Amino acid sequence: MSLRGRYLYSLLAAVWALVILWQGFEHLRVRQSARDELINRAKDISNTAGSVMHALRRFGVVPRDRLEPALKPLIKPGDVDSIALLNAEEEVVAVVGEPIAADLKTLVPSGAPYWSDRSVALMNLVELGTNQIASAGISPAPEAEPPGPVIVVNEMFGRGTNRPSGFSSRPPPPEGEPPAMDAHAPPPPDADSGSNQPPRRRSHRGDRDGRPPFGRPFWMSEVEYKAALQKQGVHSFVIVLPTTSMQAAVRRDLWLRLFIASLVSLSVVGLGLAWRNLGRSAELELRLVRAAELNTRLKEMNFAAAGLAHETKNPLNIIRGLAQMISKRDDAPPEIREKSRSIVDEADRVTAQLNDFINFSRPREVRRVTVPLNSAVGEVVRALGHDFEDKAIKMTVAENLPAIEADEQLLRQALFNLLLNATQAVERGGEIHIAAGRSGANEATLEIRDNGPGVPAENRTDIFKPYFTTTQKGTGLGLAVVQQIVLAHGWEIECVPNEPRGAVFRISHLRVMPGA
Repeated sequence: MSLRGRYLYSLLAAVWALVILWQGFEHLRVRQSARDELINRAKDISNTAGSVMHALRRFGVVPRDRLEPALKPLIKPGDVDSIALLNAEEEVVAVVGEPIAADLKTLVPSGAPYWSDRSVALMNLVELGTNQIASAGISPAPEAEPPGPVIVVNEMFGRGTNRPSGFSSRPPPPEGEPPAMDAHAPPPPDADSGSNQPPRRRSHRGDRDGRPPFGRPFWMSEVEYKAALQKQGVHSFVIVLPTTSMQAAVRRDLWLRLFIASLVSLSVVGLGLAWRNLGRSAELELRLVRAAELNTRLKEMNFAAAGLAHETKNPLNIIRGLAQMISKRDDAPPEIREKSRSIVDEADRVTAQLNDFINFSRPREVRRVTVPLNSAVGEVVRALGHDFEDKAIKMTVAENLPAIEADEQLLRQALFNLLLNATQAVERGGEIHIAAGRSGANEATLEIRDNGPGVPAENRTDIFKPYFTTTQKGTGLGLAVVQQIVLAHGWEIECVPNEPRGAVFRISHLRVMPGA
């Protein structure tokens, strides 16, 4: 990998990591924002509930039968599950909506939101003690006394002398003390003004004892007031909200972040692969340019060599002709005649090599026509008939060979080289068999079998290379020319063993003409 590629991959990895971290932080921010929004919603509802409580408060007492119906409109499915008022002992004094499922013993001391799977419980969103009115959104007059705690009773006292339900009678006074004054009895005359003076009017800021107007109710004794404050005084305020909408928003944001992260990951991987392919393409293009230049040089050398071979055949023909004339002279000594015949044989061998080289160097331009295999094979067999007779070779050609699409001259040259190679391979009295078969609806396979020594497994690929031969008389170009012709037609050729002895040269993917 080049230095530039390493820098690019490092940059892509850094960008990917930054985007992933950014999406993670953004999801956490959205999640926290959704929680804060839910808490703010709970605060608004709590302020409304606090205002309702203070509107219903009389003499520091709120009747339950009026408080719960007044708070019930705040309970909405999917928005608010329940609102509960707790006393100092963490017991529910009044509740509207679903029962509280949170662990109050954990919730009350901490004051933190209690998150569960589907809801959140929040406590003391408004002050219920001395600052309750201000926290509920009501601004008291500057000269007003601070309010006392709220007590929730079953029902407010009725008309007449009935006491509020849920409260006991005032205990008898200790011995030696004057009896307690009844709360509903008229006040005693002022000692300073005489028995005939009218009672003094209560100030708007307190009664005759200096008790604030929102302090202990006038009909309760101090003991009753403390007992009611302990059992029914509102000490904590709990609101439970469902988290379904919040969780749905968080899930949508999570899927959005995952989608963005997936797109970024795919983009980074795609850019990396594109850069790698670009580098490989540039390298391959450079190799192709070099190969094209080398191919051009080889073509020029091949053309020059073919021309040289062709020009060499002319003096060889002259030498062969002179040597043949000398060998036929009657007045020539026997030794001269023998040497002349040797010159003729060597000239023929060199000419055959030059012909093979020229055939191998010649460009293969395929001119496809319909060629009956029976006629093409028959002409090649007749051309090699003398060789078959010299070695007493038994030649067998299958009947009804199909007609194929091929260049007739190149096909005959390929068949000639294959049959000549088989003739040279078999021993005297050997057998050669030519057959064809269908390999598909429009394809056929041609096989040339012999019972010669066969081709070793390690040489079955090399025999098609130029100048590779296993015989002393071979030039090593015959099968190379055959492979050139086969590849020019788009066919395939292979050498496989013949059972029980010999070799099979199989040409496949021959296109069969319709009706053949």
